[in-house]
Amino acid sequence: MNDKYIVYFISKTKKKMVKFIEKKLYEKELYNLVPSYGNILTVLYDHNGMLSMKQIGTLLGKEKSTITVIVDKLEKLGYVIKIKSENDRRSTFVCLTEMGKDIEKKFEEISFDVQRTAYNNFTQEEKSEFLRLLKKMNQNFDV
Repeated sequence: MNDKYIVYFISKTKKKMVKFIEKKLYEKELYNLVPSYGNILTVLYDHNGMLSMKQIGTLLGKEKSTITVIVDKLEKLGYVIKIKSENDRRSTFVCLTEMGKDIEKKFEEISFDVQRTAYNNFTQEEKSEFLRLLKKMNQNFDV
């Protein structure tokens, strides 16, 4: 096997996945959302609709500046609001609005479609091994 194509196919697969998600967002009439917003909405759904900016960054493994840009966009669109902590003025919480909560089912459906498509024809053992190898490759880039 020619190892130089592994990274190429990872990149190509990511691009196809993004296009797939964009198509699903459009089908669900979520025209103002882009795939990069999904991770933040998902962690909020998984944590009762409210997390600090720091918690979001930690859970997603992203820099504060990246989180801030996306949260600001989601706030302008009306899906979240930012609330300053009463106990620590340096902390800001991100909370889902009713509008943000209302699209949770659509997000779950898109996530299900992505996973079903991604793992089509994979056995459980193949999925486990694939995840193990991707984690191993990911750790190789820790600097």
